[in-house]
Amino acid sequence: MAGSTFQALPGFRDFTPRECAVRNYLFETWRGVARRCGYVEYETPILEDTGLYLKKSGGELSSQLFRFEDQGGRDVTLRPEVTASLARIAAAEQRQYPKPLKWFEIGQCFRYEKPQKGRGREFHQFNVDILGEAGAAADAELISLAIETMLSFGFVEGDFVVRVSDRNAWLKFAEGKGVEDEKISDFLGLVDKLEREKPEVLTEKLAAFGMTLDEVKAFVANPENASADFDLIREDLTARGFGAFVELDLSIVRGLAYYTGVVFEVFDSSKSMRAVAGGGRYDTLVKTISDGNVDMPATGFAMGDYVIRNLIEETPHAAMQMEVWLQRNAAGCEAYMVIPNDQHRGDALKLVTELRRAGVSVDLPLANAKVAKQFQAAEKCGARFALVIGEEFPQVKIKVLASRTEESCEAGELVPWLLQRLTEPDGPLIA
Repeated sequence: MAGSTFQALPGFRDFTPRECAVRNYLFETWRGVARRCGYVEYETPILEDTGLYLKKSGGELSSQLFRFEDQGGRDVTLRPEVTASLARIAAAEQRQYPKPLKWFEIGQCFRYEKPQKGRGREFHQFNVDILGEAGAAADAELISLAIETMLSFGFVEGDFVVRVSDRNAWLKFAEGKGVEDEKISDFLGLVDKLEREKPEVLTEKLAAFGMTLDEVKAFVANPENASADFDLIREDLTARGFGAFVELDLSIVRGLAYYTGVVFEVFDSSKSMRAVAGGGRYDTLVKTISDGNVDMPATGFAMGDYVIRNLIEETPHAAMQMEVWLQRNAAGCEAYMVIPNDQHRGDALKLVTELRRAGVSVDLPLANAKVAKQFQAAEKCGARFALVIGEEFPQVKIKVLASRTEESCEAGELVPWLLQRLTEPDGPLIA
């Protein structure tokens, strides 16, 4: 690689200023939706005791851990998901908070799996959970937040669908077929691959459980196999105006062993990529993590930054909304100080300090440069205004870069003038 003998490890990312700006767009949208819906933010450590994940996660997760022994001889893991950490902290702290707990976290996670589209070895997740409420209303509230999140990213009806299922229905099915408890996870793993695995492979593997692929597909196709909770959830979401976004799909089971009831995944309508978000009810996890000391029903979901960004970029109206946000929020500065003659640098520095203290983002040349180059620097950093401090000082010339117009203002009035103008739309932003 030119310029360096080192580069990011496979599945890990550098965040350039542009990449950080996109990440900030995702984070601010996530955070804004959660707060509007009454959730409060928490945070847990990136590094945890490995036993926390081995206790009840199951599935492929245990083979994907970034696991090592630290200098104190402890078996530790970079967290692969947040729910186990949430269960740990909720069990320890739940008495300090009114129920139900409505908490969210935006955190980094790590899984050692093959990097591919929509998946890396490090990623950021938006995790939202309701703990302490067992009713279907909590599941509906959570699914509504997932829908609100998608709408806030600029998606519209027809762009995505929430596919809802019921893990309990599959547990009853497996019990009726005589599947042993210790093999339930393996069986559910096959159900989870109904859309991805070759039929002949599924047929062979299901035969080991004493059932056929046709039997499993028939179970998926019969809506009567869903529990009454689905009807309650659909009724709730329909009342909110979200009924068109939800469909029953019993092929959804989710990969982690701790799910106990209603589960769901958010997909783009064309199903061109893996799930954008997913989650469900995990009523026994807190009790398991706390060794039976705290018993709290819970439901939650997570949305990762990889897939949601891919879907935004592949959906024109959502991509346009993100670009508008980036133009307004990712510029290097709002105003750039142009200093034609270095004898006015002291005046410029005084104004820079006043503007920055007032909350205006301002940059300036750190060395003498031709005026044309200073204007080029102003445009490259995304400034809306170029402030020219020259011979007319204390009159300040103000160039509106987008419209190529010019105004002027007394230096003593520059702060309120700029604060007013910065609240107004200006320039050819994408609309």
